[in-house]
Amino acid sequence: MKYELMLPVQIRKAIDEAWPVVLSSGVLEYHAEQCAVGTDALIINRIVDELENELDMVVLPPLLYGVSSHAVAPPERNGTVNISAKALRHFAKDLFKGLLRVGFRDVHVLCWHQSENFKDGMPTDLALKLAAREAIFKFIEKERGEGWWGDKDMESYYSDHAGGNNPFNWIRFHPIHSDEAQKRYPGDHAGIAETSLLMALCPEAVDMKRWDDSIWYAKSAGTASAKYGFEFKEAMKQDLRNILSKTKN
Repeated sequence: MKYELMLPVQIRKAIDEAWPVVLSSGVLEYHAEQCAVGTDALIINRIVDELENELDMVVLPPLLYGVSSHAVAPPERNGTVNISAKALRHFAKDLFKGLLRVGFRDVHVLCWHQSENFKDGMPTDLALKLAAREAIFKFIEKERGEGWWGDKDMESYYSDHAGGNNPFNWIRFHPIHSDEAQKRYPGDHAGIAETSLLMALCPEAVDMKRWDDSIWYAKSAGTASAKYGFEFKEAMKQDLRNILSKTKN
């Protein structure tokens, strides 16, 4: 359910029933001549829209502003909008604190931008991860006071942690497809993968008449197809279905 459309009674129901809360993280970045600048977020958003019809979940408005960098192309007349990691971190910290205050304890941030390096981290997801950790620490300290972790009441912390009761799982981060899916359907930047995904998920965001095969990273887009995009999408959708259907706080 789209968060901006929810009534307070629906928000309370989502909290009481521990619905997963989903935030799509993307950037506005040049994706060659044939793909829209919002490609990274659009791919996640459209998959989440489909899952919203299957699962009880809260869908937050997507985060379209991130650390895109100017590594792919200069922004002038190309469309890339780069937000510094510092600015993103400060914004996200307040966002995450706000979500915790509302009462959500199962927030999932989904990442596609530069997700081939997700394990090591890239500026956008690292800024968001740090913001989440800071927000959780601040929230718990405000609720329980300084020294909360060292208090005698926390004696069961490690056993609780092992049992899944981990406050640092209140906000988690995921690439939108698993290592296994990555092997079968490798990601790229405006190549066959992203172009095919847009064809299947958001056809209005791709125009192959604009494709320029002189752009090295977009060359493989010449073989893109909605069929391949559908198969790729279904693999990612299953990965996210597995994540969001399991609530472990």
